[in-house]
Amino acid sequence: MSSLRLAASLLVLAAPLYAQNATLQTGVDGAQYVPALTPLLAARGTESELRDIVTRFKADESALNRRWTVDYAPGRRDRFREYYRGWQSRLKELDFDKLSQQGRIDYVLMNHTLRHSLGLLDREEKMWVESAPVLPFGSDIFALVDARRRMEKIDPQKTALTLVGLSKKLEDVSKAVVAGLQTDSGRAGAQRPQPNGEIAPLKVNKVVAHRSAEILNQLKGDLKSWYDFYSGYDPLFTWWARDPYRRADSLMTAYHRTLRERIVGFRTGQPEPIIGDPIGRDAIIADLRDEMIAYDPEDLVRIAEIEFAWSEAEMKKAAKELGFGDNWKAALDKVKELYVPPGEQPELIRRLAFEAIDFIEKKDLVTVPPLARDIWRIEMMSPERQRVSPFFLGGEVIQVSYPTDGMTHEEKLMSMRGNSPYLSHATVHHELIPGHHLQGFMNSRYQAHRRGAFGTPFWTEGWALYWEMLLWDQGFNATPEDRIGALFWRMHRSARIIFSLGFHLGTMTPQQAIDYLVDRVGHERANAEAEVRRSFLGTYPPLYQLAYMMGGLQFRSLQQELVGSGRMTNKAFHDAVLRGGAMPVEMVRAMLTNAPLTREYQTQWLYRGPKGAVR
Repeated sequence: MSSLRLAASLLVLAAPLYAQNATLQTGVDGAQYVPALTPLLAARGTESELRDIVTRFKADESALNRRWTVDYAPGRRDRFREYYRGWQSRLKELDFDKLSQQGRIDYVLMNHTLRHSLGLLDREEKMWVESAPVLPFGSDIFALVDARRRMEKIDPQKTALTLVGLSKKLEDVSKAVVAGLQTDSGRAGAQRPQPNGEIAPLKVNKVVAHRSAEILNQLKGDLKSWYDFYSGYDPLFTWWARDPYRRADSLMTAYHRTLRERIVGFRTGQPEPIIGDPIGRDAIIADLRDEMIAYDPEDLVRIAEIEFAWSEAEMKKAAKELGFGDNWKAALDKVKELYVPPGEQPELIRRLAFEAIDFIEKKDLVTVPPLARDIWRIEMMSPERQRVSPFFLGGEVIQVSYPTDGMTHEEKLMSMRGNSPYLSHATVHHELIPGHHLQGFMNSRYQAHRRGAFGTPFWTEGWALYWEMLLWDQGFNATPEDRIGALFWRMHRSARIIFSLGFHLGTMTPQQAIDYLVDRVGHERANAEAEVRRSFLGTYPPLYQLAYMMGGLQFRSLQQELVGSGRMTNKAFHDAVLRGGAMPVEMVRAMLTNAPLTREYQTQWLYRGPKGAVR
């Protein structure tokens, strides 16, 4: 065969594959990527009058955050208190009654944001008061960094003395903390020299020690940035300050090790102990009201228990279909074992993603812009990241958790079992379309000012979880294996409410939370540890883990109110939610129902029945 004929034959064989890829990547007609422009012009009349005001608020807030970079510094708190109170005064100048519904929504949300931001500053101050005795040198670092930010001329000799004094405080507090380990006496207060010159013992609990170690690490970095600014540029500074700085830096390193190893319990070569920082019931309620959740923590736990019981009953039905009777855990183990071989997970993700997209388009449930359908991508997660995020993470890029060759045999098996095709069946559309990718795509194109100012996990995670519920109702999970995979995640999200609130209320330890996920939900233990770690080590705010199920139930209740009554179609409802922007779901409801709003509006929507008697 001639080279010309061979090339022609290859082109013929490749044509179907090329056509398929071309359709996927570029579409049949490039014009489909450009939206109709007339509706966009018409939509300008539905935008909030406060759009530019909210944008200005966030821009100025971001500017202050770039200027005041040292967490826990009193000067930073004072400046932000001035800023938020100033905005409260300005907001009151607006004529609320003359605003449109969209404008009133933004006003209410601004009012809530300002009030809650001030409350968070008070919470931070309380936490610093608890940590200040453990970090008595913090005020010195705050002052040095702030003086540089104010561009004050430095006195090298005086600065060296400050660093010497800082080192003395480090030595004293380190001795006091070590002494506190050796006695049951002493309280977490400022240590005072004893008559014989010894330092009084300083007793520190694990929670305060863990938080203080984190703050210490930040302070160490702040001091280094301060020193690097002058060192080498100002010869007198380097001459005076180099040795005192090096000593202070070395003492901070040693003290950080003391807190982490001797109090927190960290051991080199082992995962960091899960300590966390419980915020307590009053703070939980304050955060719930900011998120426009009218229920108390006890109500939410009861709702979670009801949801868990429903999922468990459905699990037993699916288990019977597979021949396991009521033993749903055995059925779940069987489903977990049906994982794909190494190297084949990306193709599985691609197939599951387009299965979900095709399903919702066939059912005409929501508008999927062609560009949104085509631009999402896949990346694989590192082994380090998988220790904290053992499952998918998503958005425009879905990050896939699956074994790499550097993981241990046990880690590989747990990762494959925890991300089998049937467990992935629900999580892929949660992360991509119609979940996080679609909502992120629309967020950046409609009411975009709300995304940074009023975004909440109850909207973000709640929307994606709501689709798991809706697609269940629509018959997306056709096989018992698919239903078991979907129900596993429903149970998981109920469990998140129970263990996260239990932790912050002080009724459940991190270890009890891990055991709960293993024993009641059927998690692999390594995955359960990673789940609890990501919940309590500061990566997520306290209410984040309960926002999945609660936000999903809010959207579900609203969909039943509007679509179930025939007032809207599913597609109209879902498109309206996405085009309304990110905000607490109660405000989505106010937008879609034109509910009356007042200047001092407080959350009142009881989406699961009366408080104390949820259904």
